[in-house]
Amino acid sequence: MILREMMPEDLEQVMEIEERLFSHPWTREGFFTFLMKSNAMFLVVEEKGQILGYCGCLLVLDEGDITNVAVKKERQEEGIGSFMIDGLIRFCRERGVTLLHLEVRKGNQKAIRLYERNGFKMDGYRKNYYTDPSEDAVLMSRTEGI
Repeated sequence: MILREMMPEDLEQVMEIEERLFSHPWTREGFFTFLMKSNAMFLVVEEKGQILGYCGCLLVLDEGDITNVAVKKERQEEGIGSFMIDGLIRFCRERGVTLLHLEVRKGNQKAIRLYERNGFKMDGYRKNYYTDPSEDAVLMSRTEGI
């Protein structure tokens, strides 16, 4: 397994994962637009030419906003998410980031546990942030070790 920067040619496989996992998936154009931004960092985990997962982060000054973390459904619970988060933190640290934050569906306990295991702490909630179904967002951040 390797962790590397996402390339436009990865979008076909990324979109397959995105559309299977999320009720409101990003569009191919949305991903492409962010890939072209100098303040965006998107990474993929690849194994034998297959994208297993991806994550993204927008950087503003010394802060990072994690926008996406996704692992193929059939490859979840193999440590791929932690591998990506570790790599993302390392890349952010190299770019001077001192604070990472994210939001996650309140009902996505698997993701919340992943973030907690990787040093994120709960900061609060955003009421009815998500739709289909309507659900609160849990706000989380990490400052230690960045």
